[in-house]
Formats: sequence, C-alpha cells, structure tokens
Amino acid sequence: MNILRMPRGVIEPLELSVQIPYHFRCPISLELMTDPVTVCTGQTYDRISIESWVATGNTSCPVTRAPLSDFTLIPNHTLRRLIQDWCVANRAYGVQRIPTPKQPADPALVRSLLNQASTLSASFTSRLSALRTLRQLARDSDKNRSIISTTNVRQLLLSIAFSNHENRFIDLSHESISILSMFNLSESECAFVGSVFERVTYLVSLLFHSSIEVRVNSAALLEIVLTGTRSPELRAQICDADDIFIGVVGILRIPLASPRALKIGIKALFALCLVKQHRHKAISAGAVEALMEKLAEFEKCDAERALATIELLCRIQSGCAALSAHALTVPLLVKIILKVSERATEYAAGALLSLCSAYEQSQQDAVAAGVLTQLLLLVQSDCTERAKRKAQTLLKLLRHSWPQDSIANSDDYACSNVAGF
Repeated sequence: MNILRMPRGVIEPLELSVQIPYHFRCPISLELMTDPVTVCTGQTYDRISIESWVATGNTSCPVTRAPLSDFTLIPNHTLRRLIQDWCVANRAYGVQRIPTPKQPADPALVRSLLNQASTLSASFTSRLSALRTLRQLARDSDKNRSIISTTNVRQLLLSIAFSNHENRFIDLSHESISILSMFNLSESECAFVGSVFERVTYLVSLLFHSSIEVRVNSAALLEIVLTGTRSPELRAQICDADDIFIGVVGILRIPLASPRALKIGIKALFALCLVKQHRHKAISAGAVEALMEKLAEFEKCDAERALATIELLCRIQSGCAALSAHALTVPLLVKIILKVSERATEYAAGALLSLCSAYEQSQQDAVAAGVLTQLLLLVQSDCTERAKRKAQTLLKLLRHSWPQDSIANSDDYACSNVAGF
C-alpha cells in the first residue's frame, strides 16, 4: 500500500492509507494530478510539473524523450473528472475533491479587452467592463499575469490611469491602477510616473480615498515606482511629495487591515525610508506607533521588512529618540531575536545596538527584557556573522548595566568565548 501524497490544500490523513491509481499520478512528481494536461507526444502530466520541466530548459517529453515540437498544453478534462470522482469515492480516507482549475486566459481575449479599454470612442461602460475583466484575469493566476504582460498592457494602463481624472472617468483610472499594482514596471515606465509632479500627487491623493482598496493599490504602485527607479534624485523627489508618508502610514493603521494591506503598507514605508533625507517625515507621520502596533501581525517576510525599517529609522536622531521612547520597542526587539528568521534577528540586533548606544534607558529596558540570555544564545547559534558581531558589540556595551549577581560579572562569563570580543 502506498501512503497517499495529497495535492496542495488537501488534508493528509494521519493513519489511513489508500492506493492512488497509477494513471492518476503525474509521471514527473509521482503525485496525484490536480490539473492534468496533455503534451504533443500524447503523454499527460500535472500542469505545474510539466511547466517547471520546460521552464528549466528541457525540450523533450519526460516519458518518451521525444522532442516537444509544440509546447501547447491541452487540458485533459476527462482524466481530471475521473480523478475528482475517485477523490469523492475515497473521502472516507480523508481525500478531498480536487478543484476544477481555471483555464489560462486566452491571449486573443486579453488583446481584445485591452483594445476595448483603450478605445476612446467606446462607451464608458464597455471600457470599465473590459478593465474589470482584465483585473480579474490578472488576479486569478501567475499564468494569466504572464500572458497579460506579453502585451503592451502597462503602457496602455498608464495612459488610462493618468490621462483623465474627471469624475465620470475616475473609475477607469482606479481600475487601471489596480491592474498596474500587480505588475513590475520598467525603469522608463517608473520615470513616466515619478518624474511628473502631478502624477505623483495624484497617487498620493488616492492614499486618502474612502475606499481601502483604492488606497492600497495606490500605495502598491508608488512602491513599485520607488523601487524601480535608479535615480536617487528622482526617488528623493517622490518622497518629498506632501503627505506621502502620512498616507502610507495610514494604511498600516487601518483597523483589522487585511494581510495584503499590511504587506503593501510595510513595503511602501520601507521604500520611502530608504531615502535617508526624508526619514524624519516617517517619524512625524507616526511610523513608530504603527510599526509597534502591527509588528506581531506581520507574516515572516513582512516582519523582516518592518524590522529593517525600524533599523533604518534608528539611524537618524529623531527616529532613534522616538523608538527609544516607545514602551514596546525594546521588549519587542528583544523577544524577536532568534524567533522569526536570521534576517529578522540581524535587524533586531542592529536596532537594539543603535538604541542602547544612544540611550542609557534603552540599556536598562533591554536588560530588564532579558536581552542577556538572548544575545548569549545568538552568539552561539548558526545565525549570520553580521548578527553575531552586532550581538557581541551589544554584550560589551551592556556589560556594566547588568546586576551585580548576573552572569555579566561572573567568572564564567569572564572566561567565556564572548567576553574577549
């Protein structure tokens, strides 16, 4: 009996096992197929497996080794329905029915939608409908976004987004920005937005829109433009826009913010704070309070970016002062060490080093929060060398802040590997 290898999103049984029919398994992954497709040689594979096979440079059929003269993947609907029936028949074993996959967007349909959306003589309703259909296709899958990106979609959407902001056309602009927020822009496209003051201020104004989705999409596009712009002068010019920091920080402070809002909010704030001469605006906009409020809610990647932002803010006097004054800053940074990831640990240690170097109160707060134990664990861990160096420097800085009876002043500590840094 073979233990069932479950498709993504299916709950694996703890003790029961079931035989997967041989022809339901993908020849590449040997797992139950969730989206079977047939190639030109007549062999059937799971879509994700054969796409990965081709993407890595393979040009032959994995089973027959015959050349793939045509890379078209034809959905095998009959086999997929048989697999779904088998899943239902075996639900007593914990098998859940695989979903019916959405088929990739037809390139001809994408071109038609773009043409309809960009035709000025077309009715407002038809243009808006085309954009909304295009947005849904883009949201459905990476494959669809890849198909859409092969057209001149970004240039057309940029034109629609910034060409007419009259009330009767404003929804066209919002839909275009929503779609653009799902794609990377070229440097010239970023310059198209960032180098024109009116376009930047328009996006900033949308950060205060009554619709949370409009606000988040605007922040996403601003972040894309900032990170896609190589010119330091242009990045500084964008960051100098009135209220841009207030608008971005406001997204982080939305009550019960969605994971997407938090992700885009912290990405945009980090991109803004990379421009050193404008970091003080983040402090004035309430970034410290927002970061402390949301730090525990971020997913791993976003937590790393939030901690990197905190470390950046520690590098300016007003930021260091505001972070030190916040009651949660030091305890949270101490707690995060070795808890999230190596990067998060490195950023947290760097921020603590800046705070404790500047303020005696931060030293006392760190010691009270148990930083000694955390740092000793850190220097003995497999974390990055940079994180260890920061920890060692911080240990040395805090040595005289520890209580008399602590390990800091013990003979064991004096002889330890971390005492001689």
